Amino acid sequence: MTQAGKKSVGTVQPANPKKTTAVAALANRGLVIVITGNGKGKTTSAFGQALRAVGQGYKIFIMQFMKGRDYGEFLAAEKYLPRLTVRRSGLDSFVMRDKPAPVDIELARQGLELAKKAIASGKYNMVILDEINVAIDFNLIPLEEMIRLIKNKPPGLDLILTGRYAAKEIIKLADTVSEVKEIKHHYAAGIKDRAGIEY
Repeated sequence: MTQAGKKSVGTVQPANPKKTTAVAALANRGLVIVITGNGKGKTTSAFGQALRAVGQGYKIFIMQFMKGRDYGEFLAAEKYLPRLTVRRSGLDSFVMRDKPAPVDIELARQGLELAKKAIASGKYNMVILDEINVAIDFNLIPLEEMIRLIKNKPPGLDLILTGRYAAKEIIKLADTVSEVKEIKHHYAAGIKDRAGIEY
């Protein structure tokens, strides 16, 4: 200190060990990220995040709810990305929102159980539950069960939840929430879905 009581230029103050530890713990804490909204690109965004994580050496597990088709991302992961595991839990057909078939409920529950095992295994740095928000909204999976899973996930695990209709309770628990908003969609012009764009 100078006589005037000011710190002299270039003086290094000792680090506060408690603060340093807290900052390090915060930097290593796994995030909960929600990607919701009525626009196209939620699953695409999550897979982009997965690709970035693979590039950094992460291992990723993705459970796709309410999907049974061989989507391009599923095929690419199987063929080119050994650090990215994708599993599907659904049929290649639409689910009735107000009256889901028993098979749709059963498949969603099976998918959630598999995802829970992946989360608890310690093998993965990131888990993505694709279309989980829709599965909850359609009453295929209880909201309370998802809330417990979020609250009890391993501290270092990044968890990404996609799909329309994200529940306000899940939004409240999340660290980051992005809304994909539809401004314009080619379906409105009569352009059908096609490989490489929709699947």
